Amino acid sequence: MSSRVASRGSVMANAIYGLLNPIPFGFFVAALVFDITYARTGVVQWGKGAAWLIVIGLLFAVIPRLVNLVQVWITSRRTALRADRLDFWLNLAAIVVAIINAFVHSRDAYAVIPTGVWLSVCTVILLAIGRVIIAAQAPAGDFGHE
Repeated sequence: MSSRVASRGSVMANAIYGLLNPIPFGFFVAALVFDITYARTGVVQWGKGAAWLIVIGLLFAVIPRLVNLVQVWITSRRTALRADRLDFWLNLAAIVVAIINAFVHSRDAYAVIPTGVWLSVCTVILLAIGRVIIAAQAPAGDFGHE
């Protein structure tokens, strides 16, 4: 969410969004690292750890998306930028891919690779592209404020 859109929403919603929005990205990157480590070592605990990280990332991903949904699509429909909407769709697609990835990780440990790795890569790439788009639209000197 750009600062132009975020300034129109409630202060509490902006605080919740700013606090929770970066957390899923960290969990999904960690899950990707765990998946790659599992693919390289074959130690089942890395795969199980990745499964937990994906589920926790999904739990933290839902609330910021709901706040973003209200602020970009309902409250600030006319003032929301195209980049804000694209970021919303990229994050939503990443959540859908992560849900599929959670189901893949619920299978037998040896059935997770390589599908789990590719789904983790897709999730991280979608989230990263959304971050880059939002950062590119921010005015100069406004990169630290979401």
